[in-house]
Amino acid sequence: MNILLTLATELNLKEEQVEKTVALIDEGCTIPFIARYRKEVTGSLDDTVLRALEERLNYLRNLEKRKEEVAKAISELGLMTEEIADALENAKILTEVEDIYRPFKPKRKTRASVAREKGLAPLAALLLEQDEKCDPNAAALEYINEEKGVNTAEDALAGAMDIIAEDVSDNAEYRKEIRRLTTAYGALVCKKAKEEDSVYEGYYDFSSPLKELPGHRVLAINRGEKEEFLKVSVEVPKDIPLNFLFNAVVTNFRSAASKLVIKAMIDSYDRLIAPSIEREIRSALFDEASEGAIALFSENLGNLLMSAPLKGKTVLGLDPGYRTGCKLAVVNPTGKVLDTAVIYPTKPREDIEGSARIVKRLIDRWGVEVVAIGNGTASKESEIFISDTLKPYGGKVKYAMVSEAGASVYSASKLAAEEFPDFDVTQRSAVSIARRLQDPLAELVKIDPKSIGVGQYQHDMKPARLDEALGGVVEDCVNKVGVDLNTASHSLLAHISGINATAAKNIVKYREENGEFKSRAQLLKVPKIGAKAYQQAAGFLRVSGSDEILDNTGVHPESYAIAKAVIANYGFADSDVRACKLAGLSKKAEKDIPTLCQKLQVGEPTLRDILSELEKPGRDVRDALPEPELRSDLLDLSDLKPGMKLSGVVRNVIDFGAFIDIGVHQDGLVHLSQISKKYIKHPSEVLSVGDRVEVTVLSVDVAKKRISLTMKG
Repeated sequence: MNILLTLATELNLKEEQVEKTVALIDEGCTIPFIARYRKEVTGSLDDTVLRALEERLNYLRNLEKRKEEVAKAISELGLMTEEIADALENAKILTEVEDIYRPFKPKRKTRASVAREKGLAPLAALLLEQDEKCDPNAAALEYINEEKGVNTAEDALAGAMDIIAEDVSDNAEYRKEIRRLTTAYGALVCKKAKEEDSVYEGYYDFSSPLKELPGHRVLAINRGEKEEFLKVSVEVPKDIPLNFLFNAVVTNFRSAASKLVIKAMIDSYDRLIAPSIEREIRSALFDEASEGAIALFSENLGNLLMSAPLKGKTVLGLDPGYRTGCKLAVVNPTGKVLDTAVIYPTKPREDIEGSARIVKRLIDRWGVEVVAIGNGTASKESEIFISDTLKPYGGKVKYAMVSEAGASVYSASKLAAEEFPDFDVTQRSAVSIARRLQDPLAELVKIDPKSIGVGQYQHDMKPARLDEALGGVVEDCVNKVGVDLNTASHSLLAHISGINATAAKNIVKYREENGEFKSRAQLLKVPKIGAKAYQQAAGFLRVSGSDEILDNTGVHPESYAIAKAVIANYGFADSDVRACKLAGLSKKAEKDIPTLCQKLQVGEPTLRDILSELEKPGRDVRDALPEPELRSDLLDLSDLKPGMKLSGVVRNVIDFGAFIDIGVHQDGLVHLSQISKKYIKHPSEVLSVGDRVEVTVLSVDVAKKRISLTMKG
C-alpha cells in the first residue's frame, strides 16, 4: 500500500503536500507548531486536518505492520500463496487482515481440530467435492478407527462436517460478505432484562436497522446492557446470509454429499459465524459511536476552553454548600488569592444577615466587581442570597453562574495541594470557581478533560483514545492563545508545543530561582529545554517585559529578521510596535505582499501572520469573543411560563439537542427538532458551547425539573 497516496486520496490533499507534512511529523514536530509555523510546507493545513492526517497515518502504518506480521507467520508455515499475498496487499482494514489470518492462526482445541486429529480431513474434502458418484456413508466406513474414537460412520461424518463448518467460518471472503449483509439488512434488538423501571425504559422493546442507528443510541443501549437492564442482540433474516453461503459452498444439489455440506454450512453460520460477526459488528458500532461522541466532546471542550476571559476584574468565588457552609475566596485580576471566608446562608443555619455582612465586607475591602457562584449543591439558594445581597450596589457588582464540573477533582488533586497547601478542599474549589471566570483556559487545563462536563457517555469511551483526542484539543487551544512565560503555571506550560511535564516544572523552578525571564532566548538555559524543544515552543510563549518586542508576539524567533525588515520597510521602529502604532498594517501592506515575499524570501502565509502580529503585540485571540454573561437578578423555575422569551448561553451540545443556561438552576433543553426552521442533521451545525442564544419556553415540568425550549421563535 502506498500510504502517502492513500492519505492524499482520503483527505483530498496533494500527495506532495502529504509527503512533506509526514516528514515534519516524523522529525518530531508537534501539530501546533506545524499548523502555525510551517504553512508553506503543508499548504496551510489547520490543526484539525493535521490531527486527522496524523491519526490516519498511524493507523495505516499499524495496518502495514500487521500485514507484514501475518505474511511472515503464514510463510513460516509454508502455506503462503499468490492469492493470499494479493488478499493481504488489498486489505483496507485490520479486520480484513485478521480474517485472512484466521485459518492459519493457532487455535485452542475445537471440534474441528479434534476431528482433524482423528484423520477426518480427507473425508471433509471428499464431501466438499459433492461428487454425484460419492456415497457419503460408504466413504465414511473407511475412516472408522476405534483407537481414535471414530466408532461409526456417523461419527466420521459428524467430524468431517465439523471440519467443513470451521473451514467455511474461516473463509475470509465469506466472512467479509456476511458482515456486509448483516450490516445492510440486520437490526439491533433490545428487550428488558428485568421487571424494573429505569432510564432505559425507551429501549425495553426496541429495534432499529443497524445502518440507521445513531451513535448516542448505541452508547445508551451499551450502558443499559452493562447495567443489566437490557438484553441486546443483532438480528438479521437468516435466509439472507444462508442464501449467500448456499451459492458459495453448494456446487451440486444432486450429490448426496450436498445435504451434509448444507447441514455443516448451517451449523457453521449458527454456531461460529453469526456470534462472531455479531460481536464484530457491535464492536464496530461502539467504535463508530465513540468516535462521534469523542469528536463532539472535543468540539465542546475546545469551545469551552476558548471562552472569553473576564480580564481586569477582582472576583469573589463562592463554592455553595449546606452543612459545612459556603466557602468564599477573593481573587485579584491576576488570579492571586487576597482573602477567604466561610458563610452559612443556607440550611441548616440560614444565617442570612451575618453572611451578607461578610460578603459586603469582602466586596468593599477588595473592590470586588463580580461574584462567581458554583452551580453545584445549594447553588440555587446561594444565587438567591447573592442576588439579594448585591441589590444595594445598584448593578455595579454583578454575579455569574460558573460550572463546577471537575472542581472537586482539581481541589483534591496533588496540584491543588501544591498551589494551596494551607487551604482545605472547598476553599481551593472557591478559588478555582473564581479563576474559571477570569481565565477558563488557564484554570481548566488543571483538570482531567473528562471531568469538565461537556461530554456525553465519556465514561464509556476507551480511556486511551479519549485522552489522546482531548489532550490534542487542550494542546491546540493553549498554543492558539499562547502563554506568558513569567506567569503561567507548570500545568499550563506542559501543554505548550515541545514542552513536557518535566520541562514545564523546570521552567517554573528556574523562574523562582532566577527571577522573571528577560527574553525567549533565556529559555534555552532551562534544564531539559534543548534546541528542538525551543524551536517547537518559542513562538507560543510570550515575554511581555522583554527588550525584544517580538518576544511578546506570535512571531517565531526564526522569523525575527523578516519581521524587523517589514517594520523598517514601512518606516516604523520597535518602539512603534510596542506602542501599538502599527494598527492597519495588514491592510496597508496588501498590495505589496507579492513584492515583499520576493524581497524577503518568505512565504505569503508567514508574511501575513507576521503583519497581523505586528499590529497588536501581546494580543489574545479570545478578546474578540463576547465576555461571560453577568447577572444582577434571577429567575426561579416556577417563574417560567410557556411562551416566555429569554436569552441564554449554550452549556453543552449533544447528539439530540443542546442544554441552555437561561438563568435558573436547571438548564433547559432545546431538542434537535427545535433548533432551526431549516433541516439540520446535528446541533453542532448551528450551536457551539458558549454561544448566546434567544429561546422561547415550550414547557416546564417543575416536579421533574425539566425545561423544554425552542429557538424557532
